[in-house]
Amino acid sequence: YRILHAHHHRTGDAWCIYPMYDYAHPLSDALESITHSLCTLEFEVHRPLYEWLINNIDGLPGQPYKREFARLNLSYTVMSKRKLLRLVKEGLVSGWDDPRMPTISGMRRRGITPAAIRTFCKTIGLTKFNSLTEIALLDHAIREDLNKVAHRAYGVLRPIKVVIENYP
Repeated sequence: YRILHAHHHRTGDAWCIYPMYDYAHPLSDALESITHSLCTLEFEVHRPLYEWLINNIDGLPGQPYKREFARLNLSYTVMSKRKLLRLVKEGLVSGWDDPRMPTISGMRRRGITPAAIRTFCKTIGLTKFNSLTEIALLDHAIREDLNKVAHRAYGVLRPIKVVIENYP
């Protein structure tokens, strides 16, 4: 447990003792009927305690399955939640759904379809190796999806009059 004398958004000032994340995580997953808890690699060392708690506490409604995977790192893209939060808090972007943000809602506001996002995710897969994924792979998935579903029209907005003098 940890002691924190601070105002809580739900309980106000009624509590000052909170369970540590390693204890609260498996319990909240089980109580909320989470089937798969996917975490980033830094939580891999926490899995033995996670599984021990799930297996040794009677009466839990669910048995979540916990696995770790590497973070998604896109080239030329800021992916740090802390840095993105700073952009939101400082008003440099209009929110998490700003089209410039590398979030699902930001991508959707930019016009990227769910099918393109799913294709990108299937292409890169899940791995335990920390790597850098080229942004061109996301662009390719978007382009391939839009080639199937986007209607295209061509038009000349400002035509130029051309006179051909030496053509019979």
